[in-house]
Amino acid sequence: MPYMINRQALPVVILLSTLLLAGCSGLFGDSPAERADAAIMEANGAISEHNRLFGEARDTYANVKAEIEAGNDPSAQQDNVTEARETMEGARSRLQEANASLGEVNGLDVDPAVKRYAGLLSDAMEAQISAENREIEFYALLQEDPALENNRQQALDLLEQVGNDYERAEQAYAEARNLADENPDLIESSQ
Repeated sequence: MPYMINRQALPVVILLSTLLLAGCSGLFGDSPAERADAAIMEANGAISEHNRLFGEARDTYANVKAEIEAGNDPSAQQDNVTEARETMEGARSRLQEANASLGEVNGLDVDPAVKRYAGLLSDAMEAQISAENREIEFYALLQEDPALENNRQQALDLLEQVGNDYERAEQAYAEARNLADENPDLIESSQ
């Protein structure tokens, strides 16, 4: 029986407080706070798409797992595994886009708490991207050897690394939530 990853995608939604934006509006709509808000809104869009695609991929993998566990021919699932792996790669690229958008906040003249928040989320996303890269490697192994008859140890090692990376991401997301809680006048967080 192949091992499947049971971790949920780490959904992230980030917002700058409207209080921050109300006090910092520029004449032409491109104040540092407004640019930070735009970068964060762009990141939110990419994150939403990531979460949708990641959920699709995980659902497909769960169906493949159920088919294999039911005793059906694992090789019959290769097309589904390929499709799900490609979907997961698309999801990961959206998370990379979100991370790049957050990187823009660091160069702006905004409150240090906003920069720290964006940095923590960026750190979390980097750990999550690493986990997803390894998870994609795991599914590539599964694609080649659906029953993991020849690659079981390599798959188990990858899953351990995936778990470690997701744990790092969860810790960084928790730090970001704490920072948002400590600065509610600057940062709204819904994670």
